[in-house]
Amino acid sequence: MLLLAFIAFSRPAAAEAVDIVAFGDSLTAGYGLAQNESFPAQLEAALREKGHDVTIRNAGVSGDTTAAGLERLDWAVPEDVDGVIVELGANDMLRGLDPARTRENLDEILTRLTDRDLPILLAGMFAAPNLGQDYGRRFNAIFPELAEEHDTLLYPFFMDGVALNDSLIQDDGLHPTADGVAVIVERILPTVEEFIARIEAARAD
Repeated sequence: MLLLAFIAFSRPAAAEAVDIVAFGDSLTAGYGLAQNESFPAQLEAALREKGHDVTIRNAGVSGDTTAAGLERLDWAVPEDVDGVIVELGANDMLRGLDPARTRENLDEILTRLTDRDLPILLAGMFAAPNLGQDYGRRFNAIFPELAEEHDTLLYPFFMDGVALNDSLIQDDGLHPTADGVAVIVERILPTVEEFIARIEAARAD
């Protein structure tokens, strides 16, 4: 019995599961898709295939602007999570809202999460060309500048590889199909793995 006890205590502890909230709008929520086709579901499946013990909670709400996200932040991101993927801003851009307000809201979201000592992965968005060069310059700068200011991991463009590809976009011309989400997951996966490594390193400190 003593030998068995010694062996049990000598074994390294199993790595603790990682619990991440995907906090965003319809691109996170999975608008027009089955639940298992959404970004959080496909991302979790891809990470588990690579051996990560991880849960991705879906905290996406279709139609959310950065202001709406800020309003629900405190209850939508529970206390018991390990990190947050923030994907907001597309609806601000589609409505032509002032980029200064978008920046202000995202800044406050990142500040509140940082104050809770939660690691963050910020997913960026680019403005549609028809909004003009000035709007695009102001909007596109929000995400890299805030990521630098908050020392936050950045994935520059959430819709990379999918935007403007009709075969990966639903009939509404805006939201990715299930195959489109698969492309998003494939491209963001290395950044999310880096994010998980940061979470695990923070635990070890």
